[in-house]
Amino acid sequence: MPAVRCYLTGMKLRPYLEFAVQTAYEAGRLTLGYFGTQATRPEFKADDTPVTVADREAERLIRERIGSHYPAHAVVGEEYGVDEGADSYHRWIVDPIDGTKSFVRGVPLYGVLIGLEIEGVCEVGAAYFPALDEMVCAATGEGCYRNGRRAHVSGVPSLAQGIASFTDAPSFEEHGCAGAFRRLLSTAGAVRGWSDAYGHALVATGRAELMLDPVMSSWDCGPFPPILREAGGYFGDWSGEETIYAGEAISTTRILLPEVLHLIEGR
Repeated sequence: MPAVRCYLTGMKLRPYLEFAVQTAYEAGRLTLGYFGTQATRPEFKADDTPVTVADREAERLIRERIGSHYPAHAVVGEEYGVDEGADSYHRWIVDPIDGTKSFVRGVPLYGVLIGLEIEGVCEVGAAYFPALDEMVCAATGEGCYRNGRRAHVSGVPSLAQGIASFTDAPSFEEHGCAGAFRRLLSTAGAVRGWSDAYGHALVATGRAELMLDPVMSSWDCGPFPPILREAGGYFGDWSGEETIYAGEAISTTRILLPEVLHLIEGR
């Protein structure tokens, strides 16, 4: 076990977890004031991804709460970039609305994502899905919870008995993963397009076995390493390394990870 993880065993992460959960909840309730209204009409950023007033206001709320409770901590957010802070040891990773395309179309699978990285390791995470009123959260050594109840990945023994999910089918070919995508989906017992963060939350809570994303930013990933880890699963890159910085991600169970990685080989 890495030294930093041993050190953290003696730390009290619960206050950070409670803060992340409450902050994600408050930001999520703010977004509901815009959900399904004309105010969700997006603008488009330089990379052609949509952004709404709700994205910006939710991130401002999150940053204000972090600044009030942990003023020295660093913050990385999708809409307002990096604030290095005085304490680079603690780094909050924020996506105020993951799944903006769903949000603007009135699809309720969007989420508010908050993760806390401590000395380079993601240790705390909260993923709140406001339109479903569903909170999935975890901290190292504290377990994973869905709306207050312990959550675990499923125990199915093979991908052929499992459900695989993904966000955007054309993106796999665009990022050189078309072969792996076909192999994984043809092996899975069922395939569904439960997209964006919600797919990863489904794996953590035992309702799906594999979530595939060939392209991910760090803020899309922030809460999921501790959530999957504490649920008994894996979140990381397509090579088996737990990280939020690979530009890609999968969630799966520890039982299925060797089979999934074998199917990915060669992309």
